[in-house]
Amino acid sequence: MTDPGLTKPIPGVPPSEEIRAKLAEEGRPVCVAFSGGKDCIAAELALQESGVETVLAHLYLIPGKEPGRTLGFVEDGLKAMEDRWQKPIHRYPHPSFYRMLNNLVFQPPERCSVIEAANLPTVTYEVMWDLIRADLGLPADTWVADGVRAADSLPRRASIKNHGAMKPKNHKVSPVWDWKQGKVYDYIRAHGVDLPVDYEWFDRSFDGIDHRFLRPVMDNAPEDYAQILAWFPLAEMEIIRHGI
Repeated sequence: MTDPGLTKPIPGVPPSEEIRAKLAEEGRPVCVAFSGGKDCIAAELALQESGVETVLAHLYLIPGKEPGRTLGFVEDGLKAMEDRWQKPIHRYPHPSFYRMLNNLVFQPPERCSVIEAANLPTVTYEVMWDLIRADLGLPADTWVADGVRAADSLPRRASIKNHGAMKPKNHKVSPVWDWKQGKVYDYIRAHGVDLPVDYEWFDRSFDGIDHRFLRPVMDNAPEDYAQILAWFPLAEMEIIRHGI
C-alpha cells in the first residue's frame, strides 16, 4: 500500500527508506546538519531508527555571550535534544553570519570601516562542512544529512529531481526527502519529542533577523534580542519600520 505520508515518487531517485537502508549498510557515521527544526529532528530520528550512527552539528546564526554558544532560547532547544539523545550537538558559526557582517547588514556607519578592515572570510557551505568533518575527525567523504524535503517547495523538488537525494560530489544526503509535512509532525509526535519554542514564536526554527523573528525574540527573550543588537545594531529598524 502506498504511504499517504510520502510525496509522488521522482523517477531515478530512490525512496528515502532505501537511502536510509543504504546508509545503514555502509556502517559509517553520518553527520546531521541539525538546525533544531522539525525536518532535521525527523531526519535524525529516522536515521536512528534505521540503525545509522549519527554525529550532530548545529550552525548558529548569532553568537551568544559564551564562546561557541548561541542565543539562549536556541541553546535551550539544543540542550533538550542533547539530554534526550545523550550525545552532544557540536556548534559552529553559520556561513550567513559572516555573509551578513561582510555585507554590512544592519551596521551603523562607524562600524563599517572596522568590519571591512577585519577582512573576515567568506565561507561557503561546502568549505564549512569540510572544516566540520575535519574538526570532528570524520573522513572527508562522510555524508552530511539534511532535512530537505521535496514537498517543501517546487524549487526543492526540482533540485532533487535534477541532482538526486544523494549527492556524491559534495557528500550531501536528504534521508527524508519524500516525506510530507504531516508525516514529519506525526513521526516526531509518535517519538514523544517536543519541538523547540521556535515553533510557538515563529512556526519554524530561528533563521534570520528580519521582523518575523526579531519581534517575537524582543517580546519573549529580551536578553537574546539585546545580543542580536550587539552584533547588528540597526536591526532595531525592523521593529520601528513595522511599528513598535
